[in-house]
Amino acid sequence: MIDKINSLLTEISEAKISNSGELEMFRIRFLSKKGLISDLFEEFRNIPPSDKKVLGQKLNMLKQTALEKYNFLRSNLAEAGSGSISGDLTRPAFPYFPGTRHPISIVRNEIISIFSRIGFTVSEGPEIEDDDHVFTKLNFAPEHPARDMQDTFYISRISEEDSSPDDILLRTHTSSVQVRVMQKQKPPIRTISPGRVFRNEAISARAHCIFHQVEGLYIDENVSFADLRQTLLFFAREMYGKDTRIRLRPSYFPFTEPSAEMDVNCTICGGKGCNVCKYTGWLEVLGCGMVHPAVLEACDIDSRKYTGFAFGMGIERPAMLKYQVNDLRLYFENDIRFLQQFSSAF
Repeated sequence: MIDKINSLLTEISEAKISNSGELEMFRIRFLSKKGLISDLFEEFRNIPPSDKKVLGQKLNMLKQTALEKYNFLRSNLAEAGSGSISGDLTRPAFPYFPGTRHPISIVRNEIISIFSRIGFTVSEGPEIEDDDHVFTKLNFAPEHPARDMQDTFYISRISEEDSSPDDILLRTHTSSVQVRVMQKQKPPIRTISPGRVFRNEAISARAHCIFHQVEGLYIDENVSFADLRQTLLFFAREMYGKDTRIRLRPSYFPFTEPSAEMDVNCTICGGKGCNVCKYTGWLEVLGCGMVHPAVLEACDIDSRKYTGFAFGMGIERPAMLKYQVNDLRLYFENDIRFLQQFSSAF
């Protein structure tokens, strides 16, 4: 046993470590409950009483030597490491930036919140639609230019000369959702339809072939154009501020009569004129009007009893006004420098 003790003393005194892993191996080998020194103490129980005094002293010295060597090695390792570490050790290895919603999603949710406060519910529908829901039931004539391949992305067409109810296409507006609502629900109806739409347009600072819309529909007895104007004025002042001004200009849409375009004073240039408002001081944000009786009848709603109004807006344009963004293409480029500006918005 004396030989074992002397051999371990030599091994301990010559031990060298270079990292924390080797230090832990040293502790396990010599000082753990299943280590070599513990094994010697178990063996010590079986030696003759006459030898216990000398061996006991040797064992205690061995254990003390191992502890001192362990503490010495740990101290040296800590000192070696402290010279290469600087700064706060509790900080993460690399910064974590807070996530954010896309500005389009932020404005979409805000628009939904504004109309929800005055009783509008949210309706959704498919992006891949048929001609019947996108055009026919909305009073688009068969020869209407919006049906042409230059404006609409068709997935399949039954005939190149004449449109067919079986034509499948990417919806050009979320009015198709309103048609589905009118077919399934009888008045009173008060709903908005947010979603993504597609049109074959040239991409520029003011337009894109993919964009987002929110369309609204209100049908009930005795609904008037005055109700439409007051609803839109409420929306504009909630969205852009209490001092926002609006103007309604006569326009034409197949599914409304009378129809109008609504402008708000441009917040990007303060009304002085810029490339976004075409130097007029006003920016068109939505189209609106009273629902055409032919649309009501196509959806089996009695146009002699019920009237209603509808409106539709792109989400990109209100977002441009709200955040003073002068190029619509920024919303689609996923430039992290642009998106990080909205890290505190929800």
